Amino acid sequence: MRDSLALVACVIAISTSLAFPHVVGAQQIAESVLDRADARIMELGQDPVAQSCGCQNTPGGYPCVGGCQKCMIGVDCQGNCGAEARWRDIRPMPFDSYGPGGYAGPSRFAHLGEYRLRPGDNIQVLYLITRRQKVGEYRLTPGDEVLIESGTDEDLTRGTLENGLLVQPDGTITVRMLGQVHAAGLTVSQLREILEEEYSKFIKQPAIDVTPVKTNTLAEDIRNAVGGQSGFNQQAITVQVMPDGKIRLPGIGEVCVQGFSLNQLKREINLRYGEIVVGIDTEPILTEQAPHFVHVLGQVNLPGRVQLEAPTTILGAIASAGGHQPGGNLRQVVIFRRAEDWRLISTVLDLQGAVLGKRPSPADEIWLRDGDVIIVPDKPITRFNNFVQQVFTDGLYRIFPVQYTSLTDL
Repeated sequence: MRDSLALVACVIAISTSLAFPHVVGAQQIAESVLDRADARIMELGQDPVAQSCGCQNTPGGYPCVGGCQKCMIGVDCQGNCGAEARWRDIRPMPFDSYGPGGYAGPSRFAHLGEYRLRPGDNIQVLYLITRRQKVGEYRLTPGDEVLIESGTDEDLTRGTLENGLLVQPDGTITVRMLGQVHAAGLTVSQLREILEEEYSKFIKQPAIDVTPVKTNTLAEDIRNAVGGQSGFNQQAITVQVMPDGKIRLPGIGEVCVQGFSLNQLKREINLRYGEIVVGIDTEPILTEQAPHFVHVLGQVNLPGRVQLEAPTTILGAIASAGGHQPGGNLRQVVIFRRAEDWRLISTVLDLQGAVLGKRPSPADEIWLRDGDVIIVPDKPITRFNNFVQQVFTDGLYRIFPVQYTSLTDL
């Protein structure tokens, strides 16, 4: 029955638009016929006799209680070969399959495949001091301490196991007879070979031995800068992505992070630290997203800025702005949007059928992006009324306040 009625409605609509292509309102008449057919189909679809179904367990594990359950019908946008689904496509479907307690909704697919950092995001960077050399041998850095001993001359000994010989900020150590010797960037064995070679010029078989006393001091300095020396503070720092898309971290300075995923940021930070220090691993955590907003203006009850706390559609934003006013033209809702290169793009949407309940799966019900500007313009009659009020009521009649009580006064 529904298919026959839909077919008749389609024939009438197509015949009307073809027979009177130039008549004003022919398309509106055709759409009206389709809408009435959709309404009739809805009435038939809600008939319990036409759509009776046996009592069975509702999907989700909730059994039938108090007799047979209503067989829900609805419209699904899927399976219409790209065309917008209409009420004539109504059919039985598990619209209420989750039963009691299903207000939270199903576990839908993630609405964002991978989050990309943007200005305003707050990132907490956790520091883990691993003291592990990933590649090659450890190389001395300024601040490290070593013990230098000679097996043949005790006077050449410098430092102790408690207080070693300090590698100066310029990367050198000061030893007897040789003065300053560059040590930063050398492995312990390389430093021993250099001292052995230099002392051999003065002493036969000096038998030099180098023992590291304090190492990885740069990693300790970074840890202290992040969490403090007491050890009770968390070894983490929270930074905000600046408008230029960068953050600043101790020891490595500025890092451009805009457009990075958290995994990419972790790799970038660890590579930067790996160039200057060993034994540090970092783990960035997104603690707070930058706020997302759209702006709604025009014929709405609460024009202004609307924060997007979840994926939001155009109708959701208008509802958050207090809904549309009677003078709003929902057939020509405009959206202004900035693309990736900040150029302006725009579109116009027809939401009239969706608001009136005539379009069950409106194609114009699109998702919004951060920064979108939504305009609900005036209807033509609203613009005309405003014109009359401004020109006549607030204009001429205020300048020439003439009152007539009857036609004979004219």
